[in-house]
Amino acid sequence: MKLNYISKALMLLALGGTFVSCDDLLDQEPPSYLTPESYFKTEDQVMACANSFYGNLPSHGYGYGLYSSDSNTDNQAGSGSDGKYLDGQWKVGLTNGNWSFSTIRDINYKLNTCLTNYKNGKITGNDKNIRQYLGELYFFRAWEYFGKLKTWGDYPILTEVQTDSEQKLIENDKRQPRNEVARFIIANLDTAMTYMSDNFEKRHTRLSKDVAMLVKSRVALYEGTFLNYFKGTPFVPNGEGWPGKEKSYNANYQYPSGNIDNEIKYFLQIAAESAETVAEKYKGELTQNNGVVPQKEGDSNPYFEMFGTTDMSKYNEVLLWREYSASQGHTNIIEDAVQRNNYGTGVTRSMVESFLMEDGKPVYAQHDGYTYDDNSVTKVAEHRDPRLKIFLKTPGQINCYKNMDYAQGDRYIDVEPAYPDITNGDAQNWLYVTGYCLRKGGTFDRKQCEKDKSANAACSFRAREALLNYMEAEYMLTHSLSGKVLEYWKIIREKAGFTGAAIDPNTTINATVMEKEKLDWGAYSAGKLLTDPILYNIRRERRDELMGEALRWMDLQRWRALDQMMTERYHIEGMKLWNSDMTQYYNFTAADYDGSNTAKTSSPDLSDYLRPYEKNMTSTNLYRNGYTWHLAHYLQPVPIKEMQLSAPDYTTVSESPLYQNPYWPSETDKPALK
Repeated sequence: MKLNYISKALMLLALGGTFVSCDDLLDQEPPSYLTPESYFKTEDQVMACANSFYGNLPSHGYGYGLYSSDSNTDNQAGSGSDGKYLDGQWKVGLTNGNWSFSTIRDINYKLNTCLTNYKNGKITGNDKNIRQYLGELYFFRAWEYFGKLKTWGDYPILTEVQTDSEQKLIENDKRQPRNEVARFIIANLDTAMTYMSDNFEKRHTRLSKDVAMLVKSRVALYEGTFLNYFKGTPFVPNGEGWPGKEKSYNANYQYPSGNIDNEIKYFLQIAAESAETVAEKYKGELTQNNGVVPQKEGDSNPYFEMFGTTDMSKYNEVLLWREYSASQGHTNIIEDAVQRNNYGTGVTRSMVESFLMEDGKPVYAQHDGYTYDDNSVTKVAEHRDPRLKIFLKTPGQINCYKNMDYAQGDRYIDVEPAYPDITNGDAQNWLYVTGYCLRKGGTFDRKQCEKDKSANAACSFRAREALLNYMEAEYMLTHSLSGKVLEYWKIIREKAGFTGAAIDPNTTINATVMEKEKLDWGAYSAGKLLTDPILYNIRRERRDELMGEALRWMDLQRWRALDQMMTERYHIEGMKLWNSDMTQYYNFTAADYDGSNTAKTSSPDLSDYLRPYEKNMTSTNLYRNGYTWHLAHYLQPVPIKEMQLSAPDYTTVSESPLYQNPYWPSETDKPALK
């Protein structure tokens, strides 16, 4: 029996339950008789169902947590790197856990069971609360599918728990066009909002209509721009070479709106409308950056403290945040990471140079009374965008001034050293990968540095993104500063701490020279440098405002911003090390930068700027020649086992209802096609 090859789920339920399973094919559910009928009958049990998925939302992981989420992009560099920027290293796998339906299956089971019981009047408790939790379950299904959309593009849409029927499993194992997946996500978010109540939980530690509306704008902007920049390619339905055409169920696919141009407009309009809804509600509630980097008791900067706190409930623009508690065993090590080296995550030269000067002009422009100076880490922060000034670590800054009598030990770096340690081999504890690090998320509280005791909160969603989403979507629709684009842009600038003419985006636009913006991947789409300085600066504003908030890779992907590396390699760089004020601190000899496998730093012959991945220039270092790109790498390769399981003979993948993603072969251990 073919079902012998399909993994069976074992279900363990307790007040909402969790599933334990292998993840093959559609991860079909076990027979229903395993489900205790007494569950999903009370308000608390429905809440427990919703609570079980909160861990899937943006929050702090190990190390620098959420604020290191831009690693392996042009924003941040980790102590390792990413095979997607290499030739031949990323290969098709037999399996890939990212394809798994386990969370989708879990959500479908809990949502459908709770919904059926609710409609049949079998759930006791407060109706408002029950409806809120049902809405949250719809949100979580949308959120999970958004992750699948970004990873795979086309993907099967499942709303029911699968049965043991082999025929049914194969019928449902069909990839739906990516725009249909996006429409499905938006529909789930709309349904979620019909169940949710306004101001249900005032501390903003639970999902809300506002979060759902913000995510709706994000999803619609993602899909609208993806379709726009990939139009005509195999990555979009009916594009030349789209693999979906090879399967009978997609062979005659037609866009619901008639054609891809209408579909792009459809998503961008939704993005603008939903973003505007959130923006109008919160544009007067955004937190102000006053430019102060707190260095002693009494210093205060609400914008800085919004990210570096244990309680985000007082910041209205934070729509959802993750609370940590040492007493309950939910902790992180964010404070320790802020004090040290961001746990092996460095900010790139590209990220630092994307920030404007305090007059609102790019670093290369003419400025009154000063020039951009990157000859030291201290100087690079002078006369800069107020956001960079408060978040970039510079020598001599005080890292801690609260609870200074708390336990002593080498975990505490109370004052930032005179120069960053760019050579120490213990990368996770001391190495400053690029020489540039952030203090975003810091509380200045030594007590929070104790291992496994930090309770620094994580901002999952904030309203300022809505203004940025609107700006981009509206500009893509009109190609002008129409509607509320300029209004929202000025609000963001003013709240960021700019003053005078720098608040006006036209100051930046008029001083922008696209040929000088090539370090920024966001300056490209489809391998070409943008010619529109307005569009580019909308992207720049987004990059700088949302630095380290888990959105950079998504943006680069949807903008198709990496093609240029197929013809010109890109070199990740950090601070200016050579021929600068920083050189004196290191006393390097020629042996320290000779390109050997024991070299401590990159050679000045390569660049004046530190190249963290180009210290060892021997053949053992696959990154020694910089980053390259393959079109296939915008999406992951579908694992071969998934196609084999649904093939008639369990072997011939071409007979499977599934199909491989563009430019990936349908064989294991094979790299992307050229």
